[in-house]
Amino acid sequence: MRKLVLCLVLFALTVLPEPVLASDGLVNEAKTAMKRAAGYFRSISTNGGYVGIYSLDLQKRYGEAIYEKARPNEIWVQPPGTPTIGQCYLRAWKVTGDKYYFDAARDVARALVWGQRQIGGWDHRVDIAHLTADAKTPVRKKGRCTLDDNITQGALKFLIEADSVIDESWLTEGVELGIAFMIKSQFANGAWPQWYPLRGGYNDYYTFNDNTINDCIDVMLKAHKAYGKDEYLACAERGGDFIIASQLAKPQAGWAQQYSHDTKPAWARTFEPPGVCSAATARNIRTLVQLYIYTKNDKYLAPIPAAIEWLNKSRIGENLWARLYEAKTNRPIYGDREDGNKIHYDYEKVSLKERTSYGWRGEYGIGSAISYYRQVKAIGAEAYLAQQQKKPSPKVRTQRAKDAEPAVRKAIAAMDEKGRWITKEMITCETFVRNFRILCHYLELAQPKESQ
Repeated sequence: MRKLVLCLVLFALTVLPEPVLASDGLVNEAKTAMKRAAGYFRSISTNGGYVGIYSLDLQKRYGEAIYEKARPNEIWVQPPGTPTIGQCYLRAWKVTGDKYYFDAARDVARALVWGQRQIGGWDHRVDIAHLTADAKTPVRKKGRCTLDDNITQGALKFLIEADSVIDESWLTEGVELGIAFMIKSQFANGAWPQWYPLRGGYNDYYTFNDNTINDCIDVMLKAHKAYGKDEYLACAERGGDFIIASQLAKPQAGWAQQYSHDTKPAWARTFEPPGVCSAATARNIRTLVQLYIYTKNDKYLAPIPAAIEWLNKSRIGENLWARLYEAKTNRPIYGDREDGNKIHYDYEKVSLKERTSYGWRGEYGIGSAISYYRQVKAIGAEAYLAQQQKKPSPKVRTQRAKDAEPAVRKAIAAMDEKGRWITKEMITCETFVRNFRILCHYLELAQPKESQ
């Protein structure tokens, strides 16, 4: 009943007439474009779910890239696949009040719940042939689940959002099963592996690579905010405690990509040597600040100054860092799939393919992570939250809407007569999500609702 009432309230708020702060013409064009894009995408779904890439004739379907062929009844859970599309639909419903998007989001939620493993998580690809229009109860398969690439976490984040407005017992049960999986898969020290149940090798390591532990903490904070259960917050806090415990010693006070079970940096794949990782360090700074804001506990800020000191000393150019640094020497190190288990010190000797595929050098969001910490540290968690929750004035919102107009017009112009956005002769979730978000964001600015 709680969800039904909330759903009706949100729907009522979305349909109340409100002043439009931007061009009526462009607002209507954006709404029309969104509806066409969603209509086409729903028409190519597999029982409500999606793969990552489609050929123009829809005869070929792929996952993350064209080297991963999808079988006829498979959908892709890995972002920006099925859960990300579902988030787009939910957002569109909230900003337009159009029940079409609500129904689309429900279809996505069903696809994910019917693709959920018995233990509660997801693999990056799932078969949902058993999901029919009249299906009442999911038939879950046994199997391992992955926490890599925001797969299980991303599915749960969307389902938690959906559960707040869609009053269905199968959805609530799927969310509860998923959150129980998150708690069960966590090590006693607060870390998470890449896969669970454990499968051996580096897949069992304590893993920061690809944001694994960070995404786990994020989804547990989201679960606590939605449901208020102490055990959910405790799970997130244990993850934060592991971040603190696994920080390396000065003067290299960053974090590795992955740790063996003795909490030492370890090899993962044959081209991923142990070392201090600038990218993982930046992400951990962000997660620690996030935990501080949520819990108001200063212990989460304590490790950050030493990490920033190491990052500042480890630049290899202006706003440029190596991904990995050798322990003790702090020399940049690189790997290469063409000669695995070998450490390279000369970046120019790494194969061109490897240099363009893995991201051995970059900025990695380090600057913004440091700025985020400094801003929050300077004013405190309460003031920062108040600042973030403060709604911009109509004048500011109008200007932001005007600033967004060129991107909106570009997205609309890029759509073909079928409602498709085409990239390199392919239809991709990535392109759909990018353009759909541009249109949604514009409507949020152009038609503000105090309920948002």
